[in-house]
Amino acid sequence: MYLTHMQHTSYIEISKSAYKKNIEFLRSEVGPKTEISIVVKGNAYGHGIDNIVPIAEENGIRHFSTFSADEALHVHQVSKEDSQIMVMGMLDNEDLVEIIRKGISFYVFEFDRLESAIAVAKMTGTKAKIHIEVETGFHRTGFEWDDKKWLAQILHENLDFLELKGLCTHFAGAESISNYVRVRNQIKQYKKFKSWFSSQKFSFEKYHTACSAATLLYPETKLDMVRVGIASYGFWPTQETYMYRFKSLPENNKNPLKRLISWKSSIMNTKAIKMGEFIGYGSSYMAPRDMTIALVPIGYGHGYSRMLSNQGKVLIGGMIVPVVGTVTMNSIAVDVTDLEKIQKGDEVVLVGNQGDKEITIASFGESSLQVNYELLTRLPQDIPRRIVD
Repeated sequence: MYLTHMQHTSYIEISKSAYKKNIEFLRSEVGPKTEISIVVKGNAYGHGIDNIVPIAEENGIRHFSTFSADEALHVHQVSKEDSQIMVMGMLDNEDLVEIIRKGISFYVFEFDRLESAIAVAKMTGTKAKIHIEVETGFHRTGFEWDDKKWLAQILHENLDFLELKGLCTHFAGAESISNYVRVRNQIKQYKKFKSWFSSQKFSFEKYHTACSAATLLYPETKLDMVRVGIASYGFWPTQETYMYRFKSLPENNKNPLKRLISWKSSIMNTKAIKMGEFIGYGSSYMAPRDMTIALVPIGYGHGYSRMLSNQGKVLIGGMIVPVVGTVTMNSIAVDVTDLEKIQKGDEVVLVGNQGDKEITIASFGESSLQVNYELLTRLPQDIPRRIVD
């Protein structure tokens, strides 16, 4: 198949049916009383906010979590269903006017943002929708236990200008058993905050703590809402998460999470190489025999890591073939010596299926912990993304 986009050297496909299966599985995990907020930070984990929000809404999702204000405004533009949007991280005080006017909710984890939000709410006559984030042991953002009385006083005095949308926290690595004790302590600390606020007669619309890993591993963290990122895109947060859950998954569906993304390119040219010649930059690969190589026009400039030099694999003609030599900014060379009738323009699959063979995202790094997240979010936004069924 030839590329139709004149200016692009590769394209990404996003599967609607895979997404539907992921949401169905997640709903079965959380039950009917817990809302799923889909996390779309990092350009929806590399899938594109423009693509994911409509597909999610088609599947009944009405809540999205972003890291920053610019992402929240992007979701707001794309949403057709008046979904709720929540900013979990970066938000300049200057952006509060627009965010509050548009009814977008946001985390408040320090007094400066709280006071600015109250000031803007008074000025615009629109209540600020806030989620109070409490510090339970993640040690990045969140109000400390010692702040609680001062915080409560400010909230009480300004309840006319605030909607208390949530009381939340974030777990420090629920995906790894080595953090088990730390996460357990966080759950305890969150409960302490929750009952203290209740004793002060505060009620929050939603109590929420769980990310993908906590949702899958710590059932008691599934409160009014869960914030699901990586799992909605078809990946287990870590291999460990999957192994822990494997036994409890139904016999007929041991792999309920389906990858949405496929990444494809095509052969730019082929070349015959004599035994003993070096391929590409430097001397990292010497041809061990007479060879044919194919050049594929993607490289580290497109998010295909240089660490895959002499390591990576791609699919051509239904066969898995290795990357030979150094990954350059714009191209890789692959060994197609043993393939028949290979020619310029043939499809190359970097991630996805061809025939009965598959290259997964995890295979890119034999899963150093963050490889799924990192590879996905490093896929440049200008690679065209197409929705497929």
